[in-house]
Amino acid sequence: MSSGPGQCSDKELAAQARAGREGAYRELLNRYKAPIFGLIVKQVGDADEAMDLTQEAFVAAFAAIDRYDSERPFRIWISRIAINKCRDWARRRKVRAFFARALPIETARAVASDTPLPDREVDGRSELARVQAAIARLPQSLREVLVLRGVEEVSQAEAAAMLNVSEKAVETRLYRARMRLKALLAEV
Repeated sequence: MSSGPGQCSDKELAAQARAGREGAYRELLNRYKAPIFGLIVKQVGDADEAMDLTQEAFVAAFAAIDRYDSERPFRIWISRIAINKCRDWARRRKVRAFFARALPIETARAVASDTPLPDREVDGRSELARVQAAIARLPQSLREVLVLRGVEEVSQAEAAAMLNVSEKAVETRLYRARMRLKALLAEV
């Protein structure tokens, strides 16, 4: 093995982490925290939620480090965990939204958001907000592929591995996502 955690491969770091070496955990976190946070924030659209989900993803990954297959890239493994955390978050969000709508009308002020509407922002930011909102309206399977391929710029093979689908499925979903996004953006 290499001398310090910074010079070790992911495979070596995973082996060290299995042995309980804190430096290995720290190095894996340093290597993948920013890309995983970027992936999550593009999925959920909220930096605070993304930070929490990033932490959850790493806690889950480190708790399951014994199940990591060191023959596969660590980046794909941790990305898959992060995507699953995003899916869980989306399910929880739907449940919370249902109960928020079920509140009596008198409490509606407590539920309403104080954030400005996207059309009140400057042109560049409002266009970005419009695109992000359209992406958020896509079905989850299409949104995930669009974010991975179009925003994160991962390869088709990596996206397929992260989502546990075939490369053809990634290609098909990406095409559908682009068509649906185009239609959503064309709406007035």
